[in-house]
Amino acid sequence: MTTGPYAPPTARRTLEAVSADGSRLHVEVHGEEGAPAVVLAHGWTCSTAFWAAQIRALAPTHRVIAYDQRGHGRSPAAHAYGTEGLADDLVAVLEATLAPGERAVVAGHSMGGMTVMAAAGRPAFDERVAAVLLCSTGSSRLVEEALVLPLRAGRVRTRMTSAVLGSRAPLGPVTPVARRVLKYATMGPGSAPDRVEACARIVHGCPTGVRHGWSRVLSGLDLDAGLARITVPTAVIGGTADRLTPIVLARGLAAALPHCVGLTELTGMGHMTPIEAPEAVTGVIRDLAARHLAPSGTGTAAGAADTAPAADTAPAAAVAPATIPTTKEKTP
Repeated sequence: MTTGPYAPPTARRTLEAVSADGSRLHVEVHGEEGAPAVVLAHGWTCSTAFWAAQIRALAPTHRVIAYDQRGHGRSPAAHAYGTEGLADDLVAVLEATLAPGERAVVAGHSMGGMTVMAAAGRPAFDERVAAVLLCSTGSSRLVEEALVLPLRAGRVRTRMTSAVLGSRAPLGPVTPVARRVLKYATMGPGSAPDRVEACARIVHGCPTGVRHGWSRVLSGLDLDAGLARITVPTAVIGGTADRLTPIVLARGLAAALPHCVGLTELTGMGHMTPIEAPEAVTGVIRDLAARHLAPSGTGTAAGAADTAPAADTAPAAAVAPATIPTTKEKTP
């Protein structure tokens, strides 16, 4: 799209970050230097354009850093596919864009959230990240829990879902039929046509080989250990109509995180929450930045009470999903 709220905004500057294996990543910086930093990691088959609404809303008051995952958007095809590569890439972006001592809020959608989990526990991550948003994502059992196919849970559904998501068939042009298929699989039933169009244009722009290569990584994903290493304040967002990463996965993340600061369940929303419910997603990012970044963008939190787990909080393993702070929002 070239106009409207989902058209990719023009970056103030662009650069290339070089990952550990030499992969080169397209990085965009929006907003003014010195403003509190927010880093956006998009999901499977997407690009920086996926965050257009968040970039437009946040750039007037934040420095918004968005990058194309390897093989997506304007980042060249991957040297290799794997969660270690995703983690290397995020670290490379943090090191290329943040000033010495500066920390950022990192928001990851879908595979971008998995990128965060994969990088957690690395010294560079712990030194650079003040808070996290995990949006429409999961740490494991993605294919087993997916509801894309209307079949009873079990081995047959898992095999068929893996085959569908891992298909090598080109997506082709964005047609009315293609929009309906994409809406069913990835978005809520009430999604507006312009939001469906925006998602379709982005997803259909992903090369077939890249889509297939990353699908194999996601089908065998197990980042439960990485999830446990995210010790900074972390918010979780999930759509109640998400077929790719169902809400049960968001609830599981919220229960397992060492320092979950809230689970937002977006009623009627599917997997593409930053486009389906842009105000809600932007609001959570903005709140994390206000609470956990100093106004100059170089500090940590606004106050110790906001960053430290409450003294009476039970260990993560003992916390039931119902005890996690939850916000439920209606369809816009």
